[in-house]
Amino acid sequence: MFTILALCGLSLSINAQKQQQDSTQNKQIELDEVVVSASRANDKIPVTYSELEKGEIQRINLGQDIPVLLNYLPSVVATTFDGTGIGPTDFRIRGADNSRINVTINGIPYNDADSQTTFFVNLQDFASSIENIQIQRGVGTSTNGAGAFGASINVLTDNVSEQAFGQVSSSVGSFGALKNTVRFGTGLLGDHFAFSARLSKIDSDGYIDRAFSDLRSYFLDGVYKDDNTLIKAVVFGGEEITGLSFAGLNAAGLEEDRTFNNDGVFLDADGNRQFYDRQTDNYKQDHFQLHITQKLSDYWTGNVSLHYTNSRGFFEQYVESDPGFFNPDLAFYGLPSFEANGETVDRSDLTTRRHLNSDFYGTVFSFLYDKDQLNAVIGGAWNRYDGEQFGEVTAAEFAQLPDIPFRFYDNVTDKRDFNLYAKATLEINKQFSLFGDLQLRTIRYEANGDLFDPTVPFAVDENYTFFNPKAGVTYRPNNKNSIYFSYARANREPARVDFETGTPEAESLNDFELGWRYVSPNFQFNANVYYLDFENQLVLTGQLDDVGFPIRTNSGQSYRLGLEVDANIQLEKWRIRPNIAISTNKNRDFLVEDGAGGFTNLGDTNISFSPELIAGNVLTFQASKVFSASLFSKFVGEQFMTNEDTNSLDSYFVNDINLQYTIQGGAILQSIVMTGQVNNIFDVEYENNGYVFAGESFFYPQAGINFLLGAIVNF
Repeated sequence: MFTILALCGLSLSINAQKQQQDSTQNKQIELDEVVVSASRANDKIPVTYSELEKGEIQRINLGQDIPVLLNYLPSVVATTFDGTGIGPTDFRIRGADNSRINVTINGIPYNDADSQTTFFVNLQDFASSIENIQIQRGVGTSTNGAGAFGASINVLTDNVSEQAFGQVSSSVGSFGALKNTVRFGTGLLGDHFAFSARLSKIDSDGYIDRAFSDLRSYFLDGVYKDDNTLIKAVVFGGEEITGLSFAGLNAAGLEEDRTFNNDGVFLDADGNRQFYDRQTDNYKQDHFQLHITQKLSDYWTGNVSLHYTNSRGFFEQYVESDPGFFNPDLAFYGLPSFEANGETVDRSDLTTRRHLNSDFYGTVFSFLYDKDQLNAVIGGAWNRYDGEQFGEVTAAEFAQLPDIPFRFYDNVTDKRDFNLYAKATLEINKQFSLFGDLQLRTIRYEANGDLFDPTVPFAVDENYTFFNPKAGVTYRPNNKNSIYFSYARANREPARVDFETGTPEAESLNDFELGWRYVSPNFQFNANVYYLDFENQLVLTGQLDDVGFPIRTNSGQSYRLGLEVDANIQLEKWRIRPNIAISTNKNRDFLVEDGAGGFTNLGDTNISFSPELIAGNVLTFQASKVFSASLFSKFVGEQFMTNEDTNSLDSYFVNDINLQYTIQGGAILQSIVMTGQVNNIFDVEYENNGYVFAGESFFYPQAGINFLLGAIVNF
C-alpha cells in the first residue's frame, strides 16, 4: 500500500503551518499502517522474515522476473525455464514449491485459487511498481488466501509521490533481451489527489531455443486522501506470449546441445526434423483493487478492500502421430477413426489449444486498534473463484474435424474461501511482549467435467474448515537484542492437480521458530532455528502432469529442521550481506507402491527438491555517492528430484556482478542511473530444476555468462 505524505517535503516559512503538516503526515501514515499491519510482521512479532526495499529492487531490475530478484534472500531457490530469468520462472522456499507459498499484493491474494500456484510471468515488469517485498518464512502471521507452508510473500506497490515525476528506463542484454519502461506521476493535486502510471514492454529470445518472451504490461493508481480518509484505486495487468520450453533435456541432451528445445519438435513426411513455430503460451490478466481506509477514532482505524481479477488465455501445442509425451490416438480426442487406402487410420498429427479462463473476486477487511502497549488487528476476507478449462483441436493432418476448432474436453471450478482472524501484540513491559493470532478458514471447492485425459474421472465436492492458532513471545534485554519463540498451526486444502492425479488429504503443519535478532547502526544479525512437523505433507514426486504442473503426493509424517542465519555488515565503504540455511528434510517411513498392489516401506527418505545447504551473499563497494559495485553469490546444494533418494540435481555456485553509476542532473533532468550486470561471471554450466519421466531425469539448463545493461532517466 502507498505511504501518503502530507506535504512534509515542502519548505514553508510559517512554523504553525509546518506543525499542521506534520500532524497530517502522521495521520496519513497511521491510515496506511492499517493495511500493512493486517498482513505484515515487525520486530515486535515473533516471526522470521526478510525484506527487500525499493532501492535494492531497482538496482537489479533489468527485466528478470520477481523470483530471480528474490534469489539472494535466505532459503530461496529461484528457477527459470528459458535459462535467463525472463519469462516463466519459479521458486521454492524452505523446500516448499510455489503453490505452498502465500503471495499477496497490497493484502489481496495473488495465488491462483484453483492450482494455488503463482505465475509471476503474468506480472510483467511488476518490479518497477514495487515499494517493498516482505518474506515471512514458515507459517508467518494470518493472511488472506491459501495457508502458507513455506513462506508468505507480501508485495506492496509504489508509495504515492508528493512531487510530479517522470521516468524512462531501458535495458538491453544477451539473447535479445530488451526492456522499455515509462513511468510518470502527477504528485499531489489540491492536497488531496494523486495519480501515477507505468507502461512496460519486455522481449527476449531466451537462452533455450525458441524460449522467447513477448511481455506487455501496465500499472495505474489513483489516490484521494484527507486527514481521516484514504481511498486508493490500483489497476494493473498485461499480456504474455512465451515460447514453451518445459520439456527439458536428459543427460545425453545436455552433452549434445544445452540450448536445444524439445517442445514442438516433429518429423515431416520426409522424416526431416521440424519445429512448430506456434508452440506458445498466451495469457492475459487484469487486476482491479479498491482500498478504503478510514480513521474511526483516536485508537481505531478500519480498511475495506474490493478486488477483481480477470484471466484468460491458452497454450498451443503440436501433437505428433508417433506416441510420445502426448497421446496421438484420435479416440483420445473424441475423434473417430476412418478408412483410407484400405487401412484404418486411428492416429494423426494434431495441433491443440488448451484454455484457462477465470474470474476471481472478493473483499478483504481489517480493523486496527492501537493504544498504549496493545496493538490488535481483526480482519478477514471472502473470495470466490470461477474458472473454466477446455481443450480444442485446431487442426489435424489426417482426421476430419466435426467443427473447427473441435472442443474435446471442458470442466469448471467454483471455489469459495472465507476467513476471519484476530491477532494482537501486548507489551508486558520494556523487555517482554506477547503475540497471539487466531484464524478460522472455510473453503467450499467444487470442480467437475472432462479432463484432457478422458480416462481420468474428475468430480470434486469438498468442504474444509481449518482452525489456525499462532502464539509467541519476544524478549528484548536491551535496545539491540531481541529473542523470540513462536508456535504456529497451519492447514491447507489440496490443489487441483492433487485431485487430478489421486485422492489427496488436506495437509497440516506445526511450525516452531526460535530466533535472535541483533540491531546496531553498522551491524544487523538474525539467526533462527525452525522445526516444521507435517502431517500428510504434499511433497513433489518429481513427475509432471500433462500440462507441466508438478505432481504431488501425501507423504504421511515428515519434518523439516533447519538453521537460518543472515547479517548486514557496514564497514565504511563496504557492505556485506551474507546468509546461510542448513536443513534436514525427511519423510518418515515413506511408502511406495511395489507393483503388486502393496507398498514397500523405504524408511526415512529425503524430501524432494530440498537441498540441505543454501547460501548467498551480496558484497557491495560504495566507492562514492554516484558509483557502487556489487557481487552477488549463490550456492545451492545437491537435491533429489524424487522422495526415493534418486534422480538428483547437482549442487551449483554462481556469481553475478552489478555496477551502478549515477549522473546528477538539474531541475528538469534530475538524474541518469546507469547499471551494468554480468550474470554467471565464471560461465558455470548448471541446472537449477528438473523432473523425472519414465524413471529418467530431465533438466532445465541455465545460461552461461551473459549481461544486461540499463539506464534510468529521472525527470
